[in-house]
Amino acid sequence: MSSLSGLGTRRRSRRLPIIPLFSWLLILAALGLLMLELIRFSQQAARFSTDVMVAGVPVGGLSAVDAATRIEEAYAQPVTLWYADSPIQLDPASIGFRTNREAMLAQARAGGVNDAAFWERFLNYLLGRESDTKINVELVADYQAALLRQIVSDIATRYDRPPGEGSYDVQTLTFRMGEPGYILDVQTALPMIDAALRDPLNRQVVLPVSGTDGRNTQIDSLRQLIIAYLDSEGFVYDGQSTIASVYIIDLETGEEVNILGDVAFSAASTVKVSILVDYFRNTLFAPSDDIAFLMAQSLLCSNNSSSNLLMEQIGGTSPDPLAAGISDVSSTQQYIGARNSYLSAPLYLGAGQQLFSVPAPTTAPNPNFNTGADLYNQTTTEDLATVFNLIYDCAEYGSGLIAAYPDGSFTQNECRQMIELMSANDLERLLQGGIPPDARISHKNGWLENVHGDAGIVFPPNGRNYVIAVFVWENTDFFSYLRAWPLIEGVSRAAWNYFVPEQPLIAPRTDLPDEAQDCAVFSPPYGEVNLDDINSWRSQ
Repeated sequence: MSSLSGLGTRRRSRRLPIIPLFSWLLILAALGLLMLELIRFSQQAARFSTDVMVAGVPVGGLSAVDAATRIEEAYAQPVTLWYADSPIQLDPASIGFRTNREAMLAQARAGGVNDAAFWERFLNYLLGRESDTKINVELVADYQAALLRQIVSDIATRYDRPPGEGSYDVQTLTFRMGEPGYILDVQTALPMIDAALRDPLNRQVVLPVSGTDGRNTQIDSLRQLIIAYLDSEGFVYDGQSTIASVYIIDLETGEEVNILGDVAFSAASTVKVSILVDYFRNTLFAPSDDIAFLMAQSLLCSNNSSSNLLMEQIGGTSPDPLAAGISDVSSTQQYIGARNSYLSAPLYLGAGQQLFSVPAPTTAPNPNFNTGADLYNQTTTEDLATVFNLIYDCAEYGSGLIAAYPDGSFTQNECRQMIELMSANDLERLLQGGIPPDARISHKNGWLENVHGDAGIVFPPNGRNYVIAVFVWENTDFFSYLRAWPLIEGVSRAAWNYFVPEQPLIAPRTDLPDEAQDCAVFSPPYGEVNLDDINSWRSQ
């Protein structure tokens, strides 16, 4: 019995270690799986993580080669340039556009790889967790800017359409607008195209194209019409015995009409505009009733005595205040750009020119035309237009005379008062006779035996304000106003029809008086000259 018992004991001790063996198998399997995943993770490490953007292109999960290809494809797409409704394809290669993909991908790899966090990233991989790190590498690219500018300039050359020339009718002094045109703003287009070249998604550019209505070319049509009109009236503007000078400034665009604008004429009473300007330059106080009345008499009634008294006020405490004032007026004219204008003696008082005078400045008017201008009082239409332009800019924008004298010699209100005062010059003839009766004009006229002139600012209802100065001269002892004034009115009407084509005067006005209105009708009496509202006295 004992031997059998021993045999059973030996057999039990020979059983296989199933549980330990199974455990080891599981451990080996886990290690194998771990090694497999580690190999897979190591292979995947050569690819970019899911949250990587390079130059705006998603390259997550791609190899470096595939990422480079995707970036290159995105930026090789043409940029569509829209000129109005016409699409134009711009191939980036045509301007040498190149991306530095090697540098960008290297930056992306540097931002996504961290050896110290290898096992952390492996653990995230095993657990299926996405990395919180997002990488966005900016575009690094360049191209030949000169080539792009050349291409855009070529587009402008091919597609731009200049506005058509305007035409005119001498009989009605009216205009027909030219055909509209289109112009590409090359300078503005360049940065817009640059932005599209650097955008992998939005490869469209609407080019900045502006339409033009032909008005810019029509300003020359105005000059041509004025000359044709004078010819039709039998008045040769550049003749030996007749001369017409016209200077017009578009106060909206700055464009000008210049017809012998540098020819010297006797300024006559138009010089009183410069006297008014110079008085305001020298005064520190608001004009008293006495001074305001002198201004009205000078500018509205062309009273020479009042003008001389204003210049005496300018001369102040000088030993000879009138001479000092005269000299100061000329100096101001020269300084503000009226370089062919001057006054060197008192204005006529009814008994011929005064005996004394001050030295006249050196001027250089057009030497090819001689109107026998007053040796003591000369101007040109260009100079008169310049003075009115400076007054207007001062009144409207705080520039003009204010910019010329930044020391505070002028205020905006003073310039507005000058314009307001001259707006009461209600002659109903000359420049005023060439515009509608209700249109506002601030102007100053002047005439002698053989010369007639007028200059001022016109304020149409459409806001296209303009300066106009006109002189006509004839080599005769008496150039009748019956002949001269209609010529000036025709030039004025042509200018009005150009600036206000929606309200043209197609025929000369028939409501004009034979002679200019007397200033007693429109000049305020003493004590009622309100320079801020020159016609307020009428209501009283």
